Amino acid sequence: MIERLAKYRWQYVMILPGAILLLLFSYIPMVGIQVAFKDFHIGSTMWSSEWVGMENFSFLQDEQFWIVVKNTIYIAILKFVFGFPAPIILALLINEVKNNKYKRFVQSVSYLPHFFSWIVVAYILQSLLTLDGGLVNQLIEKLGGDSIFFLGSTEWFRPMIVVSGLWKEIGWNTILYLAAITTIDPQLYEAARVEGAGRLAQIRNIILPGIMPTISIVLILSMPGLIAVGMDQIYPLMNPANQPVADVLDTYILRNGLQQGYFGMATAVGLLSSVISLVLVLCTNQMARKFNGEGLW
Repeated sequence: MIERLAKYRWQYVMILPGAILLLLFSYIPMVGIQVAFKDFHIGSTMWSSEWVGMENFSFLQDEQFWIVVKNTIYIAILKFVFGFPAPIILALLINEVKNNKYKRFVQSVSYLPHFFSWIVVAYILQSLLTLDGGLVNQLIEKLGGDSIFFLGSTEWFRPMIVVSGLWKEIGWNTILYLAAITTIDPQLYEAARVEGAGRLAQIRNIILPGIMPTISIVLILSMPGLIAVGMDQIYPLMNPANQPVADVLDTYILRNGLQQGYFGMATAVGLLSSVISLVLVLCTNQMARKFNGEGLW
């Protein structure tokens, strides 16, 4: 053990800051889970509050909670169906570009929006989609159509969330798959060309199997965010007009926990969401190991 520590001492030193941050901001705060089973309120402490058992889980009988769950699942499925394969497709397309300058330009333009905060993205969307002078509505009117209240429409809110999420994150996730593509042995392409395989056949038989381990890892790591669906994206765009379809678990927790002071119930909802995310990660990892032989553990 001592020899191993001495041999990899610098690797452990590099890992140490991340481990400390993980301990401080992920493991120690888990002590607060007990609030889900206590009558906690402002003025008391987590330790002095009275235990109330499963009383804070009464939200399971709340009709509004199940509407929120439905909205969360709906948005999560849409973002997964369109958001997960999109970076893979873009990486395959960029990989086929022969002009290196154009390839680097496309990469830079595609992943630049990742560095914008969701507040900035929300402001851009409001500027483009507003009824009063929005560029999109101006274009619709010039084409002979009627203006659309995108920001207050229950029909357009979900497509707006999916499209803005794609625009912001597709390029950043593409980097992972492009990096994985570069690790594929070039001799495989040469052998495929000798056998008469075209580009589509090479993508299907060489590239996709070659990046499948990366796809599996990204899939597993994306599971915890599936239930969260991105409150930082949804909350700035949510308003009373679109709330029936925009209200998700995280905004439900924020509204009941911080705004209305039901800290025990909000913690209970958060605990339930975390358990569901854990189950999704475990199941996805098991499926990845079964079908691909690759997993996080």
